[in-house]
Amino acid sequence: MLQLRLVVPQARREAVEAFLVGDPRVTNVVVLDGAARDPVGDAVFCDVAREGTSEVLARLRDLGLDDADGGTVAIAPVTASLSRAARDAERAAPGSPDDGVVWDLVTDAAYAETRPSWTYYAFLTLATLIAAIAVVLDSPILVVGAMVVGPEFGLVSATAVGLVLRDGRLVGGAARLLLVGFVAAIAITTLLALLASAAGWVDAASLTRSRPQTGFIWTPDRWSFVVALLAGTAGTLSLTAGRSNALVGVFISVTTVPAAGNLALALALWVPHEMGGAAAQLAVNVAGMVLAGVITLLVQRVVWRRLTAPRAPVRAPGIR
Repeated sequence: MLQLRLVVPQARREAVEAFLVGDPRVTNVVVLDGAARDPVGDAVFCDVAREGTSEVLARLRDLGLDDADGGTVAIAPVTASLSRAARDAERAAPGSPDDGVVWDLVTDAAYAETRPSWTYYAFLTLATLIAAIAVVLDSPILVVGAMVVGPEFGLVSATAVGLVLRDGRLVGGAARLLLVGFVAAIAITTLLALLASAAGWVDAASLTRSRPQTGFIWTPDRWSFVVALLAGTAGTLSLTAGRSNALVGVFISVTTVPAAGNLALALALWVPHEMGGAAAQLAVNVAGMVLAGVITLLVQRVVWRRLTAPRAPVRAPGIR
């Protein structure tokens, strides 16, 4: 279940209340007359079956509940709803909660990822540094650590969402931040690798020697793209279904950050053949995950439309 917290202009309150009370997918409707102060209006709370939320939100927009009229909508997960009414609302909604994509949540989360922050740059740089050390030590444990620390999947998924919604601003913002983040992380790691080389800690042999545990980082093959597709699919499903615990498995499946670390070392120690391989590995992983995200979202749209065919179609923001 998801909880909707609404501020409804008084002129819209009657229609909104009638709709929410009459929809079997909605329960626990609470109306507080004139309780909202900023913006001014009536406060309305209700719980909605997750798989019916997109349709409910679309209907609320049809009723005029939008920013232009002073109305607001906030969405929060309901950890547990111990009532028969909640179970009835779940049964009234088609399909499974995990299959229902709440496009408003997906879009909002995607835009949130495109806002640059120093923590994003810090985590990506730290992950790239860990990856570079993993290459020097030929340590698969450190490779996994770098994968987990890296924050790049949120921007990869945001790019896929923007492509599906045909939202150029979202695609541009996500792709730009992803590119700038990796350029900054690689540049900082390269600089520190140059300092380490000057201090005698590393040299070209650190890369060119046999690295049975980490050599795959700069040698992409067909399996690299397959893994990126699978990881991108799993990651997109985990985000749309609200199962963020599955993302850890995605993080340790692809070699985006490790490839960036290897590329930084190759630049600092000037090993040209590994520069190209690491750059290709990075590009293959990002492209594969974006492609998988787009395909997954499109399939979810088709499947969900078939499940809800007897009902009015969902009108997700930006989707025609």
